[in-house]
Amino acid sequence: MSTVSQYRTEGDNSVYAGTDGRVVPVVTRHGQEYSDTKQSGGAHRVSGVSVQHTPATKIWFGQVSNEPGFRSLPHHHGEAETGGYVLRGHGRIYFGEEYQEYLDMTAGDWVFVPPFMPHVEANMSTTDELVWLTTRTPENIVVNLEDVPDETLADYRRV
Repeated sequence: MSTVSQYRTEGDNSVYAGTDGRVVPVVTRHGQEYSDTKQSGGAHRVSGVSVQHTPATKIWFGQVSNEPGFRSLPHHHGEAETGGYVLRGHGRIYFGEEYQEYLDMTAGDWVFVPPFMPHVEANMSTTDELVWLTTRTPENIVVNLEDVPDETLADYRRV
């Protein structure tokens, strides 16, 4: 039994060619990630795949970490759809009016954040780092918003 794909199986990907004219996968080695990314407070972002250091044009893929008891500033990601996967730790994403709503996430959980949604990413542990992988389109858009007092974020505490 054969199946026919609804997707094209060939096409012009020459836009991804390197200086030698060849199109090949690009590996970003550990320790060589691009770290001059837009930050938001206690959320530190590094990219493994981005327009800054790979031929990628439609995706940003990186790692976000929050030290124990740290959080991001309120922010949104413009027109970008954002997906995240928690590798380690206990995270919380605050959203909604005055950031009064929240969802908790632990290792193995996935999250989708719609475009233009203001939110705060918090590490709910005061002893363990929070690390997650994040991807978004088209690039690492980060629009920082006015900060809010820690006390307005339910159960959040700094180290």
